[in-house]
Amino acid sequence: MPRVYVSSVIAAPVAKVWARLRDFNGLPNWHPRIAESRIENGEPADKVGCIRAFTLRSGDRLREQLLGLSDYDMFCTYAILDSPMPLTNYVATLRLTPITDQERTFIEWSADFDCAPEREAELIEGIGTNVFQGGFDALKRAFGG
Repeated sequence: MPRVYVSSVIAAPVAKVWARLRDFNGLPNWHPRIAESRIENGEPADKVGCIRAFTLRSGDRLREQLLGLSDYDMFCTYAILDSPMPLTNYVATLRLTPITDQERTFIEWSADFDCAPEREAELIEGIGTNVFQGGFDALKRAFGG
């Protein structure tokens, strides 16, 4: 099972970063690749089990389900339900940890999934660079880092 893992440091207090990231419907507010998002059936965006349907700037559409959300531990876990990517069983976790030295945030994003062996390297690179690191870079710019 392929695994993607990317981590970084955001030059902002963890509470401020978590306030931006905890909204499961808020991807367009911080990730540059996301054009629009909505939660299906009008459910709250922090209800475990809710499904977000979103569109990338490329026009591709995805659906993801919130599997876990913790304000105490500052993480969210979600699964991809529908995606144009050639993968299955995709489960990812975005987690924040406070860095008390200079009020910074350690951020990590990981995902496990299944795919054809010949697509593994391409998917790991694409998800790690375009999705995870692309999101982190946007957050660093937003928080002045």
